[in-house]
Amino acid sequence: MTCDEVNRPFKNIADVRQALCWHVRYSLGKSGEDLHKHDAFTAVALALRNRIIDLMIETEKRYQQHDAKRLYYLSLEYLIGRSLTNNLINLGLYDLFREALLQQGIDLEELEEYESDAALGNGGLGRLAACFLDSLATLDMPGYGYGINYEYGIFKQEIHHGYQHEKPDKWLKGMSPWLIERYDERCFIPVYGRVEHSIDRYGRYQPLWTDWKLIVGVPYDMPIVGYGGRTVNVLRLFAARSYHEFDMQIFNSGDYISAVEQKIASETISKVLYPSDSVQAGKELRLTQEYFLVACALRDIVRRYMRQHETFDQFPRKAVVQLNDTHPALAIAELMRILVDENQLPWEYAWEITERTFGYTNHTLMPEALEKWPVSLLEKLLPRHLQIIYEINRRFLEHVAWLYPGDTEKLRRVSIIEEGEQKQVRMAHLAIIGSYSVNGVSRLHSELIKSTLVPDFYELFPHKFNSKTNGVTPRRWLKQANPRLSQLLDATIGTGWVTNLEQLRALEPYAEDEEFQQQFRQVKLLNKLRLAHLVRDTLGLQVPPESLFDVQVKRIHEYKRQLLNVLHIIYEYLRIVEDRQYPRVPRTYIFGGKAAPGYWAAKQIIKLIHNVASVVNHDPRARDYLHVVFLPDYRVSLAEVIIPATDLSEHISTAGTEASGTSCMKFAMNGGLIIGTLDGANIEIREEVGEENIYIFGHTAEQIRQMRWEGSYDPRALYESNPVVRRVMDTFRTDLFCPHEPGLFRWIFDSLVHHGDYYFHLADLPSYVETHERVAEEYCQPELWTRKAILNVARIGKFSSDRTVMEYARDIWQIERK
Repeated sequence: MTCDEVNRPFKNIADVRQALCWHVRYSLGKSGEDLHKHDAFTAVALALRNRIIDLMIETEKRYQQHDAKRLYYLSLEYLIGRSLTNNLINLGLYDLFREALLQQGIDLEELEEYESDAALGNGGLGRLAACFLDSLATLDMPGYGYGINYEYGIFKQEIHHGYQHEKPDKWLKGMSPWLIERYDERCFIPVYGRVEHSIDRYGRYQPLWTDWKLIVGVPYDMPIVGYGGRTVNVLRLFAARSYHEFDMQIFNSGDYISAVEQKIASETISKVLYPSDSVQAGKELRLTQEYFLVACALRDIVRRYMRQHETFDQFPRKAVVQLNDTHPALAIAELMRILVDENQLPWEYAWEITERTFGYTNHTLMPEALEKWPVSLLEKLLPRHLQIIYEINRRFLEHVAWLYPGDTEKLRRVSIIEEGEQKQVRMAHLAIIGSYSVNGVSRLHSELIKSTLVPDFYELFPHKFNSKTNGVTPRRWLKQANPRLSQLLDATIGTGWVTNLEQLRALEPYAEDEEFQQQFRQVKLLNKLRLAHLVRDTLGLQVPPESLFDVQVKRIHEYKRQLLNVLHIIYEYLRIVEDRQYPRVPRTYIFGGKAAPGYWAAKQIIKLIHNVASVVNHDPRARDYLHVVFLPDYRVSLAEVIIPATDLSEHISTAGTEASGTSCMKFAMNGGLIIGTLDGANIEIREEVGEENIYIFGHTAEQIRQMRWEGSYDPRALYESNPVVRRVMDTFRTDLFCPHEPGLFRWIFDSLVHHGDYYFHLADLPSYVETHERVAEEYCQPELWTRKAILNVARIGKFSSDRTVMEYARDIWQIERK
C-alpha cells in the first residue's frame, strides 16, 4: 500500500476501517483480535494524525509561498486538554469515525476517556493560550505557539480526609500520538559560565560569554487543527536533553551515578510545570525553564526567518513575538544577544528591531505576582543577559532623566532593577520597555494597569497601552463540550455560529418561545444527569438533578473568594437547622480547583469545603435542601462535563483583582447564569447580556480602592453590627466544622474579623446573601429563568476568542489570513 493510499482523505466508513486496520497491524503490531480500548484509541489517533500531517505540510507551503508575517506566541502554559474529539470535530469527521467504530462494536465516547489531558498548563493563562491557537488556525492565520514539553503537569490533585495532596501527573504515558519529534531541529542552549571583557580590532567593546554548559532543546510539534481543516498550525514544545548522554570515562571507572548526574540535571528542566520556588534550587530551576523556552523559541524563529531572508532588515515585518505574561520576558534580552553578539548588529539598530518585534500581555493586577528575579541568580545563570539588561536599563533611565530632570523617585519606580538589600530584576518593566504593545485582557483590567499598576509607564508610553478583552473558542466550549445544545442551536438557527459566534443573536426571538424553552430545559436536565452520575461515580454521593446546580470551579485563591461562597453555604445551613427556614429551592454547591502546593490558606479553604460538606451532607435536617460537592483534580475534560450542567456560576472575586476571567464566558455560553462582582469580564458580559440577566453584587473596584486608601473598612465593626455576618463568623469560634481537629478554622475568624479581611469577604457578604435570595426566587419561575439563560447564550458572541484574535491581528500583530 502506498503512502497516498494509507493517507487518502476519509470519504466513507470503508476508508476509516481500512486506515484503522492498517495502524492496528503495522503501527501497533497487533492482529486486531481482542483489541484493548487504549490500542483502539491509539489506532484512531494515528489514522487521524496522518491526515492532519498532510494538511500541516500544505499549510506551511502556503505560508512560505506568501512569505507571510508570522505570529509567535510564547507561553509557559498551554492547557490543551484532550485532542481526539476536538480534531475530529474540526476536520468534520466525528460522525464518520463514530459510525465506523460503532460497526466494530466500539463506542467513540468510551475511547475518548483513554486520552489523558495534555497537562501543559495550570489555569486561565494556559487555557487562553490554547483558545488563541484554535482561533488562529480556524481564521487561517500564520500563528505558532512555543512552550515546554513538560513530562509532568502541574500535579494530580488527590483529597485525603479533606486535605489536598499533590501527586505527579505523568500525562505522557509512553508517547502522545499528537506529538511529532523533530530531533534534527534541536537547539543548543548555553547556561551559567562567565563574561570575558575584550576589545575588537576597531576598539569596540566585545563581550564573550564563555565556560557555559550546554542544554539541548528537542522540539516536539503538536498540530493545531483549525475548524474546517484548511489550516493546521503548530504548537512547538521543547524537551530538555543533556548535551552528553553521560560521561563514558566516568561510567567505565565504575561511578555510574556520577556518570548520569549531568543527564538527569539537564532533563529536569522540562520535567515539571512550575517547580516550587520557595527554595533557592526551585527558583533556579524555574528561571532556567523560562530561559530555556525563550532561547529555544528565538533560535527557531530566527532560523525560520533566515531561510527566506539574508539580513534582519525585514525581521519585524515578518515576525511578531507575543509574550503571554512576564514568564517569557527574557526573550527581549535574548534577541538583543542574538543580534548584537551573534550577528554583530550595532546596539541601536538591534534595539530598534527588538522593540518593534515584541508585544506583551499582562495578566495580573497583583503587584506580588509580577515576576522579579534576584540579580545574583541571573548573574550566576545568565551573566551575559544580566549585562544586556543593565545596558537596556541604563539607556532607558538616561532618557527618563532627560524627560524628568531631578525626579529621582520616578527613576527608582521605573527602573528595571529594584534596589534593596537584595537587588531584583523586574520582569514586567523589561517587558514594557522592550515591547511596542502592552495590553490588558479586559476593559477594567486595562484601565487599572494604566492608573494603578504602572502609571509611570503609561505616562511615558501612552501609545503602547491598549485593551484586548479575552475570549474562548466556541468549538471546544460549546460544540464539543455541549453537543446536545449545539445540535439544538444547529436545528434552530443553522451552523454558522461555530465560526461566527455573533450569529447566536438569531436565538433571541426564541427566548420567549414555549417549545424552544422546553427543549432548552431538557438539554440542561440531561447535562445535569450526566454530571450527577459523575459525582456519584467519583464521590459516591447522590445529588438531585432537579436541584439548582451552583458551581464555582477555578484555581483556589483568596482573591477568587471560594471562602465567601462557603460563608453563604454556612448561612443557609444555619437557617435550616436552627431557624427551620428552608430555602425556596434545593441547591447542590459544586466546587473544583487546585491550590498551589505552598499556598497554606488556599489548601485550608479546600479542607474547609470538605468539612462543611461532611457536616451538611450527613445532617438529615439539611439533606433534602443542601448538598456540597468538591470534585478533585479539576482539568479541561472535567470542565467539559461541569460547565454544560451548571445553572448558576460563581465569579465572585474582589472587585479590581481579576484581570479578566474566561470561565464566566464559558458558563454564559452554555446557559449558566452568572452571579458575580463588577470585576474583570463580568462588567462587559453584563453590558452584552443585559443587567437583568446577570446577578451582580458587592462593592465596585473604585469603592474597594477608596476604602483601602482611606483605611475606612472596619470588619470588626461590621461583625458587631450585622447579625448575618456575626452568626456565620461565630461558627469559626466553635468546632462545628472541625470536631476532630479543634480550633482548625479559628484562623478564618481572626483573619477576617481582626486582621483586616484583605479581600473584603465580610464587606460583600450581606449583598451576596441578598442576591442569592433573588436567584432562588427567580429559579422557582422556570419560564423566567430559562429566558435569562437563553439570552445569555444568544448575547455571548463578543466573547469568542475569534473576535479577540482578530483584534490582536489588526491592532498589534498586523498579520493576515493566508
